[in-house]
Amino acid sequence: MKSRWVPYASTPGRLLWQVVSDVVVLTWITIWVWVGAAVHSAVSTLAEFGYQVESGANGVAGNLDNAGDSADGVPLVGGALAGPLRGAGDAAREIAGAGQSLGVTAGWLSWLLALAVAAPPILALVMPWLFLRLRFYRRKWTAVTLSSTWAGEELLALRALANRPLPKLAAVSPDPVGAWRNQDRIAIRGLAALELRASGIRAANLKRAD
Repeated sequence: MKSRWVPYASTPGRLLWQVVSDVVVLTWITIWVWVGAAVHSAVSTLAEFGYQVESGANGVAGNLDNAGDSADGVPLVGGALAGPLRGAGDAAREIAGAGQSLGVTAGWLSWLLALAVAAPPILALVMPWLFLRLRFYRRKWTAVTLSSTWAGEELLALRALANRPLPKLAAVSPDPVGAWRNQDRIAIRGLAALELRASGIRAANLKRAD
């Protein structure tokens, strides 16, 4: 994985940790998406119940209206019978309206609760993970770009002198600062390789200088 465009380290240790972190993040997202889906499904049951109430009440209202129309044809008492039946039909339509309101409210509430349950824990892990991954990608892109030129190697070596532990610097050269000042290419390449490895990049990315 030498390409500057690949958002993974080329050193085995850091690459392993990156892959493990990716698996953990994906597992975490999957778990909370499943929890959110379960919440959505549970609340959606109320929406289905509301629509069932609406459908049943509208059916009852229609039957009562038909009964009222039929009662109108009964001599003498038709009007007295039709009035209560139509009143009962109106009451059934009110129940249908309440069922529809319950269905609509429970429908959007199911999505709202699912997001409220799943989004915070997902964002709590994904945002730091994404920040660290983007920071690593930017650092790797810069380091690989620098390592392609001799001047870039010198800059990487200078960063190594400033940032790497003294024992590691001494392992490259007994006098790493003097070697850098004297343009010792072998020492500079070793220091640059040290900085690359600290960035999770194999030293093989260094461009050979004549």
